[in-house]
Amino acid sequence: MRKKAAKPQFTSTMLILEAFVVFFATLVADKLVDAPSSKVWLAGGVLAVVLIVLSRMVGTPGGYVAGSVVQIPLLATGFVVPLMFPVAIVFVALWVVSLRLGAKIDRERAAYDAAHPDKAPNVT
Repeated sequence: MRKKAAKPQFTSTMLILEAFVVFFATLVADKLVDAPSSKVWLAGGVLAVVLIVLSRMVGTPGGYVAGSVVQIPLLATGFVVPLMFPVAIVFVALWVVSLRLGAKIDRERAAYDAAHPDKAPNVT
């Protein structure tokens, strides 16, 4: 059985979840913010689409950096909907945990596979 790398799985999942949160925050912002709905939906929609696109790019060079950079606009949503600050802080923390824990799991898997070559499946 082939093992998939943990880091891209974790980080991709986090970015998808963040896209859902941005979508629902956009629904809230549309009703609360004194701005044209088109601008609110454009901003929220662009951020959600960027998060989804980046979720597919985390395994490519620069994908993790881009995923980290997009955390800044996620935090900035708190200026529009103040209750997004704690939500965004939690998601940024989960992003960092996904990066670190995923890399740690991948390193430990590689070390185990190197120590047990007879049991090591193909790694992707």
